[in-house]
Amino acid sequence: MAGRYIAAVDQGTTSTRFMIFDRAGRIVGAHQLEHQQIYPQAGWVEHDPLEIWQRTQEVIRGALDQCRVPARELAAIGVTNQRETTLVWDRHTGRPYHNAVVWQCTRTKDICDMLAREGGQDRFRARVGLPLATYFSGPKIRWILDNVPGVRAAAERGDALFGTVDTWEIWWLTGGPRGGVHVTDVTNASRTMLMDLETLDWDPEILEILSIPRQMLPTIRPSSDPEVYGYTDREGPLGAAIPVCGDLGDQQAALVGQTCFSAGEAKNTYGTGCFMLLNTGTRPVPSQSGLLTTVGYKLGRSPAVYCLEGSIAVAGALVQWLRDNLRFFDFSKHIEDYARQVADNGGVYLVPAFSGLFAPYWRGDARGVIVGLTRYANKGHICRAALEATAYQTREVLEAMQKDSGVVLSSLRVDGGMVHNELLMQFQADILGVPVVRPTVAETTSLGAAYAAGLAVGFWSELEDLRRNWQVDRTWQPQMDADTRARLYRGWLKAVERTFNWVD
Repeated sequence: MAGRYIAAVDQGTTSTRFMIFDRAGRIVGAHQLEHQQIYPQAGWVEHDPLEIWQRTQEVIRGALDQCRVPARELAAIGVTNQRETTLVWDRHTGRPYHNAVVWQCTRTKDICDMLAREGGQDRFRARVGLPLATYFSGPKIRWILDNVPGVRAAAERGDALFGTVDTWEIWWLTGGPRGGVHVTDVTNASRTMLMDLETLDWDPEILEILSIPRQMLPTIRPSSDPEVYGYTDREGPLGAAIPVCGDLGDQQAALVGQTCFSAGEAKNTYGTGCFMLLNTGTRPVPSQSGLLTTVGYKLGRSPAVYCLEGSIAVAGALVQWLRDNLRFFDFSKHIEDYARQVADNGGVYLVPAFSGLFAPYWRGDARGVIVGLTRYANKGHICRAALEATAYQTREVLEAMQKDSGVVLSSLRVDGGMVHNELLMQFQADILGVPVVRPTVAETTSLGAAYAAGLAVGFWSELEDLRRNWQVDRTWQPQMDADTRARLYRGWLKAVERTFNWVD
């Protein structure tokens, strides 16, 4: 096996990065660039797919230049991505027919309502593990087919390709119009609302109901594939033929990066949104508490591993909103400085239901609120309330997870950009009443994609190699008394009720 390092393309909601790891899972080099957020109208969110590919090429070159690692030293590449975001493009030119419709976008509400008239919100849940919601890719594909001129005809004749962002990236990395491979993995496919969790293949009946031509869909492959999806194009940003053989949706990648390989192990990722996954083993567990049943990963020919997931739409995005829309501060990290200027939230709660509420409510009619305002409240209280919102939402998801699984977590492994906010991490431990553990490598999304690729080519030989790499950086112990915890949480639940029924 050639190559001393493993690399990962990590294409997220707000930025793209390329990270290079050594055998111990340490970061050797990294480069990251943001891309534009496009809001055509209230509730709609888009990205420019060509800008994302351009940023991908730039971060690959930037990371390799930074650490002076020749591309030929890479043993393999994995890809991880913002999930559910939907792209359709011309297989001959690579030109998108429309901007990417982002997972946060609510434009498909009418489609979801139409589908729910027969069978309700859980019409497909038994097969796909998901409720009918604007979050998922299937209704987004239908919207593009119905609303963008020429796309349906192109799809029916085989010229239009659908993909989530992993598919788009892998297609371009392996040559694009010059023979790029059109694949996705089981984790990303499980977020489309189109894949049967038992067969791990596209569900023909759901495709027919949604009027989606099967020929536009990618081939579903394992998350770590020794057969290799394809090789990077020598004319591309790497300038060498490197195997691309790892693919995981970002939250599942973080599960792998946190080495949650045993049933009952869980992690929470604090990024644009906030996502908790609990490993439930090799059988899907239906949720009765508003969670999602999803594929956690599939390594080669081993059986797929499933998860229960609690998805929170807005976490770090709320900090960005305070920064960009309200101009509260110039840099996101400054929110902690303002929040520390006050002793508590001053009675203020901020519920960021910008795209409705995800788990455990699934209320598309909800919208964001700030409640409890008095003349006493100031910027510091609102900043603190914004951070606390993420912790409260995590508690709601954790309680739902415990109801569904019967597993009571003794600690919570955390990762993502927000885990460097120590005020938030302490409050998270306080409001949960359990320790919160941050690993040495907090960017576990990229690491998980690298692990998937490395396992495929034998860079790491077994899961124990990865477990040995996992190290604790810091643990936050709960310091809040039970009465205060209960009182604050009651206030949060009252605030959430105020978001309901805003959209008719």
